[in-house]
Amino acid sequence: MSDATKQDVPLRRKGLSRTQKRRLSRGIQYVVFVAALIVFAASADWDRLQNQFAQADIAEQMFPDVITLALKNTVLYTVSGFAVGLALGMVIALMRLSSVGPYRWLAGIYIEIFRGLPALLIFIFIGVAVPLAFPGTEIIGGTYGKVALALGLVAAAYMAETIRAGIQAVPKGQMEAARSLGFSPARAMISIIIPQAFRIILPPLTNELVLLFKDSSLVLFLGVTLEERELSKYGRDLASTTANSTPILVAGLCYLLVTIPLGFVVRRMEAKAQEAVK
Repeated sequence: MSDATKQDVPLRRKGLSRTQKRRLSRGIQYVVFVAALIVFAASADWDRLQNQFAQADIAEQMFPDVITLALKNTVLYTVSGFAVGLALGMVIALMRLSSVGPYRWLAGIYIEIFRGLPALLIFIFIGVAVPLAFPGTEIIGGTYGKVALALGLVAAAYMAETIRAGIQAVPKGQMEAARSLGFSPARAMISIIIPQAFRIILPPLTNELVLLFKDSSLVLFLGVTLEERELSKYGRDLASTTANSTPILVAGLCYLLVTIPLGFVVRRMEAKAQEAVK
């Protein structure tokens, strides 16, 4: 075997390094992804999509009502539901941590039921079952009160577990230090433990706010007036009137105007929380 051949053998055996293999694999994935996008773009009928979903004249007709009416109602429903859910969730979380057995059992039953039931059934229950069970009884706030209650009942089950986890994440030494300074258990929990717990659970609570913002679309099952419509109901009504889906697309974009900034805030808070842990 010649000297040149002897030098080529180890080069052939060496092959690609791990870094080179990762780069090659990543490059292949990018190529496949771009190719799939090209095939999708080439095969879609963009003219029909534009005619059905992107009619500028129909979109113009939606303003300013889509903002001043539909988006405003959606935000009001979400904020009120979040407030009810947070207050109720706090109570249930403390019951879950209580040393009294019946409190823990009641809280556990509530959490399992309302986490297991679809939000749609809760809205139907509030809109239909409550008036049948209590004739002549009106929920304070009308439709806004019903939505706040329905969203709050659903959110409270998830928030309760989040709050409980946050309280348990606070070091036990914090409670012991507060007691040594003369704080009662209740005062130590309110003044020392819960504020620290909320700093921990702020990102997941903000995620819950995003979920409630989307769940507010279920308000249509309560029966709403024209002035009480939220984004989804508003978009569907106009889509039926115009026989075009442009209103639905505009309503979806309005949802994104809120959910994308909230998602960015959540990621920033999670990053800061990780930096604080390090």
